[in-house]
Amino acid sequence: MLLQLLIVLLCIIVGARLSGIGLGVMGGLGVVVLTFCFGLKPGQIPVDVMLMIAAVISAAACMQAAGGLDLMVRVAERMLRKNPKNITIVAPLVTYTFTFLAGTGHVAYSVLPVIAEVARETKIRPERPLGIAVIASQQAITASPISAATVALLGLLTAAGFDISLFDILKISVPATLVGVLVGAFASMRVGKELIDDPEYKRRLEAGAIVKGSAQVGSELSKKKAIPSVILFLSATLLIVLFGSFENMRPVFDGVAVGMPLIIEMLMLATAALILLLTKTDGAKAVQGSVFSAGM
Repeated sequence: MLLQLLIVLLCIIVGARLSGIGLGVMGGLGVVVLTFCFGLKPGQIPVDVMLMIAAVISAAACMQAAGGLDLMVRVAERMLRKNPKNITIVAPLVTYTFTFLAGTGHVAYSVLPVIAEVARETKIRPERPLGIAVIASQQAITASPISAATVALLGLLTAAGFDISLFDILKISVPATLVGVLVGAFASMRVGKELIDDPEYKRRLEAGAIVKGSAQVGSELSKKKAIPSVILFLSATLLIVLFGSFENMRPVFDGVAVGMPLIIEMLMLATAALILLLTKTDGAKAVQGSVFSAGM
């Protein structure tokens, strides 16, 4: 069993280093080794889980193509610059919120340079807000109602016959992750020496190695496209939470309510279509973005 675990871990590590589709294909290689070399029976392919992830990623990619993600990140930037002294607390809450709403951690990447710059300007060690901000964005993935992690968990539980709704998952994951993030943020405030007392920082400052810059998020943005895309995406997210919390809201056929995996797939694909239609965004642009390539 230990050898089998090592094979799984090796596939994950090598797949992550290959990047792109590397993790997926290495997973396939791992299954081949475990099946043909160790005689382990392969499980059923989680089709619903994959379809839900594909639908959510498609909607998020269309929102990114319309400029919605850039708009959300710009809002985050303004929040950070308005509260510079509390950057270690505000930064993780910002990355948590935006990842929670978008269902992907990619929205947090563009905010990191702003966090670092605001921290330096306020004489706060950048690793304090940066470290916990990255952790917070990952914690939000496990709490977001439309993230691949939550969608996969819901799909697996549903397929296994458990009577667990989306709201059942959220009422545990949201408060648990938020409390953890806040505890981590307060602990991060004491990490390392104060920036003005750090000898390495002083040396680099005197040597001119630290150049003051102006970290700006995003480029030209069309709010006529970006705002509707965000509204559509967040509306779909709210509907998913409502349908997942109240079964009587779902359509019923032959006495059985439509399952949440199908609800999520339909709503997210419909949202992707509406974003493209109403904002007149090129569908080809959606598949070229970082959200689609990484998610798929």
